[in-house]
Amino acid sequence: MTGPRAPWASGTFEPPPVTAPDARAGGLLSSGAPDGDPATAWARRRDTYPLVSPGNRRRFHVVVVGTGLAGAGAAAALGELGYRVTALTYHDAPRRAHSVAAQGGINAARARRVDGDSLHRFVADTVKGGDFRGREAEAFRLGEESVRVIDHFSGIGTPFAREYGGVLSTRSFGGVQVSRTYYSRGQTGQQLQIAGTQALQRQIRAGTVRLHTRHEMLDLIVDDAGCHGVVVRDLVTGHLRAETAHAVVLATGGYGNVFHDSTLAVNSNASAVWRAHQRGALFASPSFVQFHPTALPKDSTWQAKTILMSESLRNDGRIWVPLHPGDDRSPGDIPDSDRDFFLERRYPAYGNLVPRDVASRAITAEIRDGRGVGPRRNSVYLDFRDSLARDGRQQIAERYGNLFEMYSHATGEDPYAVPMRIAPTCHFTMGGLWSDYDLQTSIPGLFVGGECGWAYHGANRLGANSLLSASVDGWFTLPYSVPAHLAARLGDDPPDDDDEVVTTAVGRARARVEALLAVGGTTGPAHFHRALGEILYAGCGVTRSAEGLTTAIERIRDLRARFWSDLRVTGTGEHLNQVLELAGRTADYLELAELMCIDALDRDESCGAHFRDEHQSPGGEALRRDDLWRFASAWGSAGDDRGGPRSFTRHAEPLDFSAVELTTRDYR
Repeated sequence: MTGPRAPWASGTFEPPPVTAPDARAGGLLSSGAPDGDPATAWARRRDTYPLVSPGNRRRFHVVVVGTGLAGAGAAAALGELGYRVTALTYHDAPRRAHSVAAQGGINAARARRVDGDSLHRFVADTVKGGDFRGREAEAFRLGEESVRVIDHFSGIGTPFAREYGGVLSTRSFGGVQVSRTYYSRGQTGQQLQIAGTQALQRQIRAGTVRLHTRHEMLDLIVDDAGCHGVVVRDLVTGHLRAETAHAVVLATGGYGNVFHDSTLAVNSNASAVWRAHQRGALFASPSFVQFHPTALPKDSTWQAKTILMSESLRNDGRIWVPLHPGDDRSPGDIPDSDRDFFLERRYPAYGNLVPRDVASRAITAEIRDGRGVGPRRNSVYLDFRDSLARDGRQQIAERYGNLFEMYSHATGEDPYAVPMRIAPTCHFTMGGLWSDYDLQTSIPGLFVGGECGWAYHGANRLGANSLLSASVDGWFTLPYSVPAHLAARLGDDPPDDDDEVVTTAVGRARARVEALLAVGGTTGPAHFHRALGEILYAGCGVTRSAEGLTTAIERIRDLRARFWSDLRVTGTGEHLNQVLELAGRTADYLELAELMCIDALDRDESCGAHFRDEHQSPGGEALRRDDLWRFASAWGSAGDDRGGPRSFTRHAEPLDFSAVELTTRDYR
C-alpha cells in the first residue's frame, strides 16, 4: 500500500491513546480550509483557486466513477466547462444509480417560508444534528450552495411540488423546527437523478463526456506523484483494462451494504472506496453508520434487502407501540389510553421529527423491551389515523400517495386503513474516504463526491441533506477544486498503457480476480455476506459496547479466514459472472467491517449514531467526550488481503467550532 500524502498539521492537540487491537496512533491532519470566519471560507477559497483557460481545458482528462447525483453532476459540469471526461458505471444506464431511491426531499436554506430559517440556522442544525463530529466550514458551504442547487434543478426540469400560487413548496424533516425541504412527492431522488442524467446525456452527445456502462472499478493507478487513473472490468466480457487520466473522481455512494440487510440497492457496494483505501487513501469515521427509523421490518429471512419509507412520513404519521408488552390486539382495537406515543412523550419539542439516530435508538429500545409489533414483533407503528381525520385522504395522498402504494405492494396492507409497521435498518454511511476542504483525498489527484466522502454530516446525517450534499459536491464544488488541481499540471500527460505503473495496477487487479476464482471451496459468497451482516448488526449496530465490538472483531477475522479457504466461485472471469462480482465485493466488505469495528471500539464515547452503552446520560442519551474525542479519525490499514492479519493506524483531524456553540444535543 502506498502511504498517505495528506496535509499534515502541527500543534499541541493530542488525541487519546489508541486502544483497539493491532492499531496504533498516527499523525495530525489539517482540513486545508481557509483560516478565519467559516461563513466566508468557501467564497474566499473560490476566489483564490488557480484557473485553467478555456483553450487548455480540452488537454485534461478526468475520470468520474459513478453516475449518481454527485457523479453525473461532476461529469456534466466538467464536460460543459470543456474538459475531456470519461464516466464509468457498473449499471446498464446512468440513471439507475442509487440516488433514485431517496424519497422525501432535498434541503435548502432559502428561507422562503418566513418561519425563522436562515443560513446560520441551517448550519447550526447540520452541525448539531451531526453531534459536532463534522467540519463546520463544510456545513456553511453546504448551506450556501443549497440555494443554487434548488434553482439549478428547477431550471433543468425537476418537477418540485408547488403551492397554489406557483411557489415551490417545502415540508419539515427530522432534527429541525423549520420547513426547508423541497420535494417531488415521494420521488425526489428519482426526479433529481433524471434531470442530472439528462444533463449528462447532453454532454455525451456533445462529445465532451464518454460513458462506459457495465464497467466496475477494480483498482487505482497510483505512484508517488498521485493518482493517474483506474483499472476497470467490463462486466459483460470480463476484459480488464486501464483508464488513465489527470485526475479521478470517486462518486460511488455509501458502504451500507456491508450490513447485508440495508435500504441500499443490492448492487451498491464499497469496492471502489476500499480499493482506493488499499492504495493509500485514508478512511474517515468508518463506524459512523446511520440506521433509518422508518424502514420496513424484515418479515422473512429470505429477503435480500429492506425497503425504505421516507422520513417525510413522520410529518403526519405518529409513532407508537402498545403500552403493555405482548398486547396482541389489532392496532385499531387498542385505545389511545393503551398506546405509548413514546417519541412525543420523550421529546415534546420535536416529537416524531427527532433526528434519525435518536428515533432509531428509541424504537430499538421499545422492541427490545417486548413492545414490538407485527408477526415477528420487530417493528413499531407509524399511524396516519389522526392526519387522515384532520386533512382527509385526498391531501394525504397528494403528499405521500406513491409511498403508500409502495408500502401496500410490499406488505399487502392498506396504510390508509391500518398503521404502517417500521423498524430501524442500516441506511446511510457518514464515514467515507477522508478528504480535505477541496474534496481531495490523501492521494493527490483522487477526489470524492457524495456519500463516499465524509465531512458534512458528522456522526449523524439530517434527513434531506443527502441529496443536497451529493448535488453540491457534483455541481458546485468539484468543478472548482478539480480544475484547481489540474492547473499546475498543464503539459503533464497521463501514463501510457505500457508504463510500469499501469501494468502493475492491471496485473494486481487480474491477480485479485484469479485468487477469488482459485480458492475452490464449497461455499458461495452470499453466505459469507449474510453472516457478516449478522455479526455487524449484533456488535456494531444501533448500539455498541466494548465487549460486543471485541467479539465482533474476533468473529469477522474468523469469517474472513474461512472466506479465503472455503469460497466457491462458479464460472470464470472471461464473461458475465455475478458470483465473481459478489465475491470481490464481499472480500472488501470483510476487510472494511474489521476497520469499522476497530474504529467503533477505539472511539470511547457516544456521539450521534455511534452509541456506546458505556457512555450515556441518565436519560439514555448519547454522552460525548469533547475533551478527548473532538476530532475525526482517519485510518490507514495494511496487511494481508487474503484473510491474514491486518494492522491499523489512526490519524486525527481536530474539529473546531466557532459559529455554532458546542452544546449537548437536547430535542426535548
